[in-house]
Amino acid sequence: MLPSQKPVTPNFSSGPCAKRPGYDVSTLDLTVLGRSHRAPIGKEALKSACLDTAKILGLPEGYRVAVVPASDTGAMEMAMWSMLGERPVDVLYWESFGQGWATDITKQLQLKDVNIHSADYGQLPDFSKVNCDHDVVFTWNGTTSGARVPNADWIDTNREGLTFCDATSAVFAQDIEWQKLDVITYSWQKVLGGEGGHGMLILSPKAVARLESYTPSWPLPKIFRMTKGGKLIESLFTGATINTPSMLCVVDYLDALNWVESIGGVNETIARANNNLSTIEDFVAKHAWIEFLAKDKTVRSNTSVCLTLDLSPEQVKSVIKLLDDNAVAYDIGAYRDAPAGLRIWCGATIENSNLVALLPWLEWAYKEVKNT
Repeated sequence: MLPSQKPVTPNFSSGPCAKRPGYDVSTLDLTVLGRSHRAPIGKEALKSACLDTAKILGLPEGYRVAVVPASDTGAMEMAMWSMLGERPVDVLYWESFGQGWATDITKQLQLKDVNIHSADYGQLPDFSKVNCDHDVVFTWNGTTSGARVPNADWIDTNREGLTFCDATSAVFAQDIEWQKLDVITYSWQKVLGGEGGHGMLILSPKAVARLESYTPSWPLPKIFRMTKGGKLIESLFTGATINTPSMLCVVDYLDALNWVESIGGVNETIARANNNLSTIEDFVAKHAWIEFLAKDKTVRSNTSVCLTLDLSPEQVKSVIKLLDDNAVAYDIGAYRDAPAGLRIWCGATIENSNLVALLPWLEWAYKEVKNT
């Protein structure tokens, strides 16, 4: 029999992710629309996006935040092309996006002194092999593998190199040791359910020092340039942007930040994601036909939860289609490069009640396909 209750919001996509509970676009402050982002009103909104982010996340003193083009990808590319090459590089990856950074470093930037530490989907590489006197590039949370870094104990506080962290599915949902990171990137479309197209770039004082002391041997496109005359363009971190941003997306992000503060801050958004993961863990523990791709609980993501079923890839597609056709869960198929399975977003904007309502439908769809 069909389950009696459906999720009120069936949006479980891993990006763009579900909007915050109670979201209503008509309540956004739209006074900046139609105005220049260089006008005082536009600059103030962008400045708030930078400074409020630093305050809510509790970033260490001296860390700077900027709004940059092209989402998390743009922020990572901007950082790597501007700062890598000064010393050897250690790259860690265990899923497709991290592998993409390794490809950029070896095939596009064509750096020669590169050490790659990799692992299969759902696992993590051996962090003890990382040399923190090199520059280190890694993802905090494997969006396509469901495996995350459990902590930053492996990063040397007295490191000589810089740490570059793609943290797009982790910021606002996981405890991040900021002082161990020098370059942090993320996008609004993940944990806060914001809109795509804009990236956030966070720099430590050490990263700023690298920008001001090192010039790469390759040409930099204008969209990547963060210095002028050997000095950091400080205005990038107080409301100026390299290119024209969508002010509608900016006010949408400010709305999400206000929501975070209203519910108790980052501790609460982390707790919401942890509670959502716990709900799925309880379900998986009771059903032998479904497993986590990340079998080690200590490295399991609480946002991009990746699951495997004892079905063929075609059968898995049928399960996904049944859930979609019944308006129960949209966009929950595994990433195209990952093993066949499900990827259910459990970030802070997902109401736990919707996950609770989804799981009986998941069991129903599995049985429908299995018994066909």
